[in-house]
Amino acid sequence: MPSTPLTQLSELGQSVWVDYLSRKFVEQGELEGLVREGVVGVTSNPTIFQAAIAEGHDYDDQLREVLQSEDEPKEIFLKLARTDIQNACDVLRATWDATDRRDGWVSLEVDPRLAHETQATIDEAVRLRELVQRDNLLVKIPATPEGLPAIEEAIARGVPVNVTLIFSLDRHREVAEAYIRGLERLVESGGDPTRIASVASFFVSRVDTEADKRLDAIGGHDELKGKLGIANAKLAYQTYKEVFDGPAWEALEAKGATKQRCLWASTSVKNPEYRDVMYVEELAGPETVNTMPRETIEAVADHAVVENRLERDVEDARKLVQDLEAAGVPYDDVIETIEREGVEKFEKSFDQLFSDVEDKRDALVTA
Repeated sequence: MPSTPLTQLSELGQSVWVDYLSRKFVEQGELEGLVREGVVGVTSNPTIFQAAIAEGHDYDDQLREVLQSEDEPKEIFLKLARTDIQNACDVLRATWDATDRRDGWVSLEVDPRLAHETQATIDEAVRLRELVQRDNLLVKIPATPEGLPAIEEAIARGVPVNVTLIFSLDRHREVAEAYIRGLERLVESGGDPTRIASVASFFVSRVDTEADKRLDAIGGHDELKGKLGIANAKLAYQTYKEVFDGPAWEALEAKGATKQRCLWASTSVKNPEYRDVMYVEELAGPETVNTMPRETIEAVADHAVVENRLERDVEDARKLVQDLEAAGVPYDDVIETIEREGVEKFEKSFDQLFSDVEDKRDALVTA
């Protein structure tokens, strides 16, 4: 494979996943093409599925079949999504095997409307794992306070987890500790930790969007704009190094457990004034994942400059948080706002998704 920015990220130790999924994307070979270029995983979320199902007629034939036995919008959606997830898992199975389960994962999210219900989230995670029937499925669980015990329980039951919607450093540490507790319970019960993996999806660009909005309202401080997302992620990586170190972790690792890598999510640039690949360039580093929309992958392949920058300027990152606080942009309040809005956004996408399914169902029934 020729050297490209995508392969250079791989050589650095960072895995590139694509943050997109649709039927056409898999069936027409686009995913296979990206895998040949160096992409080694797939993430999906309610917004992605909502757009995929709402557009065109790619799902109509299967929808007609499903309607013979199912009428409830969520159950219809899950049957449609299962096919796409299974097919993507099959495309990436060779990667999963070749990397000894480090990569080759495909993510499917639990119903975000359950984000504040621990037991319901646990039940849904187990159900999705059984529904899809693929070893290389990651079940996405949001990092809400109620999600933390669900993460631990899912891992303890042998369900690989992609923890999503992480914004704060404190919450990230709690997520990593929940993963370790789950692994300890899994091992104690005789389970096999080599079959388990987890990533902690730390969202990046949304942090800048909220912080920049507040700076604009205050006026001035332009030197602080567009920096908190990257600083936050760099500090999260330091948390990762701290938590997955020492005798307790080494004991688990000796039994085959793998670290819960940081996954950089929301890495498309929302402000057109910023360099379109800055979240990729600044967060390039080993033992991490970056999941990108197709457009960002294309931009990275075209002109990204790949260097190990993840641990550069860590003290500057700490100082930035202090400077923002002094300017009137408190870190905790920024994080609390975007965490709440993140869950709400996915809930609305799921509601819209079910509405779209209902519309398609009604149109096919009356056609």
